Amino acid sequence: MFPVVRILFGVAFFATFAFLNVYLYRRLVRDVTEEPWLRRVAVAFMGACFAAIPAVRWLGAQLESPTLAATFMSWWGFLVHVLMVLIAVEVGRWAWRRKARRVTSTSEGAARGQVDVDDPARRLFLARTVAGAAAGTGAMLSTYGAYRAFTKPELTEVPIRLRGLPKALDGVSIVQLTDIHVGAVIQSRFLDQLVEVANAAKPDLVAITGDLVDGPPSDLLRHVQRLGRLQSRWGTHFVSGNHDYYSGWERWAPELERLGWVLLRNRSVRIGDAAASFDLLGVEDWGTRFGGGDYDLDAAAAGLDPSRASVLLSHQPQNVEAVAAKGIGLQLSGHTHGGQLFPATLIGQAIWGSLNTGLSKVGESTFVYTSRGCGFVGPPMRVGAPPEVVKLILTSA
Repeated sequence: MFPVVRILFGVAFFATFAFLNVYLYRRLVRDVTEEPWLRRVAVAFMGACFAAIPAVRWLGAQLESPTLAATFMSWWGFLVHVLMVLIAVEVGRWAWRRKARRVTSTSEGAARGQVDVDDPARRLFLARTVAGAAAGTGAMLSTYGAYRAFTKPELTEVPIRLRGLPKALDGVSIVQLTDIHVGAVIQSRFLDQLVEVANAAKPDLVAITGDLVDGPPSDLLRHVQRLGRLQSRWGTHFVSGNHDYYSGWERWAPELERLGWVLLRNRSVRIGDAAASFDLLGVEDWGTRFGGGDYDLDAAAAGLDPSRASVLLSHQPQNVEAVAAKGIGLQLSGHTHGGQLFPATLIGQAIWGSLNTGLSKVGESTFVYTSRGCGFVGPPMRVGAPPEVVKLILTSA
C-alpha cells in the first residue's frame, strides 16, 4: 500500500510540475519574445531543470555535489515564488475586467477599449512588465529563502510546566531536533552546525523526532555519523518519521543504535534515577499505519502511571486526543516544517491549525510542541518558517 501511494503521489506531483513549467514558459518567455534562439535556450534550460529534480531525488548523495543538487532543486522554489506573483496578477486582471464590464459602454469608450486590447505594443509592454516583476520577485524570495535555510538554525527556548515532574528535576532540558532530511543537499557541514547549536544549549537529553534521512545508509551514513557528537547527560533518543521509512527504516535502525542512540519503537524508558525520574515514550511514525506499519500508542504507554511526568516523541502531531486521554503531559513532534515556504506556510496553518508550529494545548494538561524543523525537503529554502533547534525547559507544575 505504502509504495503504491508514493508512486501515485509522485505521478500526480510531476504531472502538476510539468504543467506549471509549461505555464511558466508561456508567461516568462513565449509572451515576451519572438526570438527563436531565446525560446530554444529557455526550453532547454527549463527542461534540464525539470529532469534534474527527480534525478537529484533518486540519486541522492551519490551525486557527491550538494551545491549542484541545491542549484537544481532551487528551480522548484523559484517556480513557486514566480507562480505566486503571476497568480496575483491574474486575480487582479480578472477583477479589473469584471469592473470594466460594469462601466456603461459608449462608442468612444468602446473604441478606446478596443484599441487598448488589440494594441500589440501595449500587450508586449504589459507582458514584459509582468514577467520582469514576477522573475525579480521570485529571484529575491528564493535568494533570501536559500540564505535562511542554510544559516544556523535559531535556538528556541520553551519553558513548560510539566505535571508530575519531581522538584529535583526542575529545570531539566530536552533539545529537540527534527526533520533534518540528510540527503543530496543536507550533508556534513550542515550537520556540524546543528551539533554546534545543540551542544551549546547544554541539554540533559537530546530527542530527534524523525525524518532524519532521505536515502539509504550506503549513501548517507558517513554524514549521519556526524550527529554522533551530540552531547547530553541522558543521551540521544530517536523516533522514526515517514521519510525514514521511505529510506529503508529497518536498515537504518541498527546503524543508529550503533551510534549509541536509544530507539523508541513503541516503547518507553525511564529518565533519571530512583530518586527522581520521568517517563519518555516514543512511537513509530503515524503515517506507517496506511502501509501496515507499526504505530502503536497503546504499546508505548503500556503500564504508564498518569501521576508521573511523561513526554512522548511522535514525528507527526497526530492522535493528540488519544495522547491526552492517556494522561501524557507533553508530546514533541515535527513533520509540518511550519509550512517551510510561503505560501505553504498559510496552507500548513489551514491544515494543522494550532498544531502547525509552536506550543499548543490539548485537553486540560497535555502540551504539544511542533517544531518547524532543522532542514528542508524539496526546495532548499525557508521563507516565513525559519529553521529551529528547540530547547524545552521542564519545570514542575
